[in-house]
Amino acid sequence: MDGVTGPGRAGTNDPGPVSHGVDVGSAAGASDAAGAASAGGPVRVLIVDDDPLVRAGLSMILGGVPDLRVVGEAADGGEVPAAVAAGRPDVVLMDIRMPRLDGLAATEALRALPDPPEVLVLTTFHADEQVLRALRVGASGFLLKDTPPGEIVQAVRRVAAGEATLSPAVTRTLIAHVTGAAPVPVGPDPRRERALRLLSTLSEREREVAVALGQGRTNAEIAAELYMSVATVKAYVSRLLTRLELNNRVQVALLVHDAGLV
Repeated sequence: MDGVTGPGRAGTNDPGPVSHGVDVGSAAGASDAAGAASAGGPVRVLIVDDDPLVRAGLSMILGGVPDLRVVGEAADGGEVPAAVAAGRPDVVLMDIRMPRLDGLAATEALRALPDPPEVLVLTTFHADEQVLRALRVGASGFLLKDTPPGEIVQAVRRVAAGEATLSPAVTRTLIAHVTGAAPVPVGPDPRRERALRLLSTLSEREREVAVALGQGRTNAEIAAELYMSVATVKAYVSRLLTRLELNNRVQVALLVHDAGLV
């Protein structure tokens, strides 16, 4: 693990008709894990990596930040359910390559929980397929392990606040994929047809917000572009996540790209 350091945090809750929680539920009976973060308490973080040195480094870095609290560690994806039940994290910092159950499978299992924690994938490589699969199964962010320490801390904060985060290298990979790196399919494209079908259920205003997310706009940029308040944009984003049955705004952006709307 490359050295990492950094402080601080900012947390917000999405206003509007539908909330998108970051608290964690478990079969053993997890409680309101988002409560501490939403009430101004520290963001609870679980570190999952098969390398003990990586875990120790991340724990030292994040543990030194006043508004972050490391509540547990796991060495394999198979250990994640028990660690989540015990630590009730707001954010899981997840490695991809692990010996028994990899981080992508563990992320998919976590996101199937009633009130799952947010997942921030942290790995040494960014192959197109891994980035896309991580985002499609519900990860809220994807960072490389050589990301500067302060940026990792900020990413944990953003993910805890319900925002998606990608490192610049991963963003370039994603943009290359969705802007034509893949060949245009001949004949029916089930993924495109599904995306168009889902987006057709939205109102015109909801589609405008969805397309803006697909273009990588921030809430503030969408508000200025569509002449609405930031609070209203947040409400629309929450409604989109519920209506489309998606986990985060990155998945909305991927759906818009699948539909060919950007």
